[in-house]
Amino acid sequence: MTDLLSVVWNVDPVAFSFGSVEVRWYGLLYATGFLLAITLLSKMFKSEGCPEDWSDKYFIYMVIAVVVGSRLGHVFFYDWEYYRHHLSEIPMVWRGGLASHGGAIAIILTVWLMAKYMCHRSFLWLADRSYVICALVASMIRIGNLMNSEIYGCRTDLPWGFQFVRDYPGLPLSEVPVCHPTQIYESLAYLALFGVLLFLYWRTDARRWEGLLMGIGFTWTFTARFFIEFIKNDQSAFEADMVLNMGQLLSIPFVILGIACIVYALRTRRQVLAGQSPKQS
Repeated sequence: MTDLLSVVWNVDPVAFSFGSVEVRWYGLLYATGFLLAITLLSKMFKSEGCPEDWSDKYFIYMVIAVVVGSRLGHVFFYDWEYYRHHLSEIPMVWRGGLASHGGAIAIILTVWLMAKYMCHRSFLWLADRSYVICALVASMIRIGNLMNSEIYGCRTDLPWGFQFVRDYPGLPLSEVPVCHPTQIYESLAYLALFGVLLFLYWRTDARRWEGLLMGIGFTWTFTARFFIEFIKNDQSAFEADMVLNMGQLLSIPFVILGIACIVYALRTRRQVLAGQSPKQS
């Protein structure tokens, strides 16, 4: 592959600055994703007659959960050997290091708590609505990773390969490897999922069958993540000798959970349509 067929990627991760304060594209995309998501969730809640303050509370709790969960996921799943000797650096999220699987676990726990103590609805009811907006946020976060020139893939000869030149300072462009832009692959997968879930929520009766939207979401998200990991560079050195890397191993339980939720929702639907109680076997 020649350089003429690749995308030379050298975007400054800093969008703008105020004196010594830098505002990065990653943070802007992260925040924009959350703002769009909470706006959509407000409309969903309003359409179902929910209290107006639910979306504000949801926004606050979920932002905290995602940041803390993603940070702890990175610390314990990917880099514990370092952080166990530098415990004081764990809260320093501005230095980078967030793991989506940790964020997913935190989201599940937070949704369960909010469903129980704020909404007084079932966990699956709130989880279904949450996943619609989470897919949008996940898509925008991956574009943030692209702007940071991070979490990209291995070498490729495909014409849409990217040369992430910021990772190779001083190296001639002809020697910079051409790699899979896996951030874009994941972003498109999650954006497509968002479109599907949005359609199912507004245009079908899918939201009636608790667990269906979350099940589709988990299955789609982490199946895509599992396969994209095959062409992604290892995130930590210990993954070099693993048949399946950490991202893939952590994705498997979420895929299983997603399939279980889909089966549960469809079984409940069949029972209701047949005039049976959902509790019947």
